Amino acid sequence: MNLLEVKHLKKYYATHKAVDDISFDIRQGSIFGLLGPNGAGKTTLLRMITGIFYPDEGSIRLNGHPFDPQRDTPLIGYMPEERGLYKKMKVGEQTLYLARLKGLSEKEATAKIKKWFDKFDINSWWNKRVDELSKGMQQKVQFISTIMHDPKLLILDEPFSGLDPINSNLIKQEIFNLARQGTTIIFSTHRMEQVEEICDHIMLVNKGHKILDGSVKQIKQDFKQGLFRIGLGVTPNAAQMATYHFTIVSMHENTVTVKMNEDSTTNDILLHFIHQRIPVTYFEEILPSINEVFITQVQQTEQAPVATAAQQPA
Repeated sequence: MNLLEVKHLKKYYATHKAVDDISFDIRQGSIFGLLGPNGAGKTTLLRMITGIFYPDEGSIRLNGHPFDPQRDTPLIGYMPEERGLYKKMKVGEQTLYLARLKGLSEKEATAKIKKWFDKFDINSWWNKRVDELSKGMQQKVQFISTIMHDPKLLILDEPFSGLDPINSNLIKQEIFNLARQGTTIIFSTHRMEQVEEICDHIMLVNKGHKILDGSVKQIKQDFKQGLFRIGLGVTPNAAQMATYHFTIVSMHENTVTVKMNEDSTTNDILLHFIHQRIPVTYFEEILPSINEVFITQVQQTEQAPVATAAQQPA
C-alpha cells in the first residue's frame, strides 16, 4: 500500500521552475531517500507535501485520499534542516507546547515526552533553555518534537547534522524502529553513505526534474560497469593476463581489478585464470556507490539548459 502518491507536481516562481512535473509513490513503512544538489527543488517539494506551499499543478494523495492540509497535517512529522526551536524557551516547556500543537492532550504529551526523554537519557535537560544546548543536543530535542505524536509520514531533512557518532547511531536505530512499526519516512541528506545504509528506495532530482527513481539495490545494478576485483594466489606475468575477455584496470600485488568485455561472462573470466593455472582467492563484483551515481547523473543534467517559468506555455 502506498502511503504517499505524488502525481505531476509543479511549482513555478517568477524566474524558474522549482518543481517541474515530478511524480513518485512511497509505500507504507519504507525509508525513501530524497536526493539532489543544492537548489534542485527538494525543499519546495517537501513544503508542498507538508502543505506549506500549494502546487501550481498536480496532485498529492496521503493515506489513501487527496491531501487536505487542515485534516492531514497532524499525520505528518517534519524536521527541517533549519532548526525550528525557540532559543529562549526551556526544553521541557517547548516539547510540551509543540506536542499540544499536534493535538495531544497535556496528559498524553507529558507521558510521551517522558518516554522519549528517558530513552534518550536527557531528563536533566528539562529546565535548560534551547540556546544552552549544543547543536547536537538541539538536534535530539528537535527529533523528539517531530516524532512524539506518532506521525504516519515522517520527513527528516539532514537529521544527523551536528550529531557525534554515538548519537547518530541512536537516531539511526530509532529511524529503523519507526519504519518497522509502519511509519513511512522521507530522508533528505547530502551524505550518500547514509543513504546506502538507511534507505531502501531513492529519488534523485535536479533542476526541478526527477532524474532517477528506484530501489537502492536496483539502481546500483543499473549503473554497474562490469568491474570485478579478483584476489590471486600468485603474481601473474603479463602473458598470463592477456585475454579478450577483460581489460585490466589496475593491479596491486596479488589483487587485480578488471573490466569485463561486453560479450564475455563472469565464467569466461574465471575460466581464463583456471586455464592459466592461477589460483583465485576471491572474486567480487564492484558496484557503483550511490555517491558515484549521484555525481554522474547530476553532472549530466548540469549540461542541459535551465527552463524558466517564463518559458512555460500559456
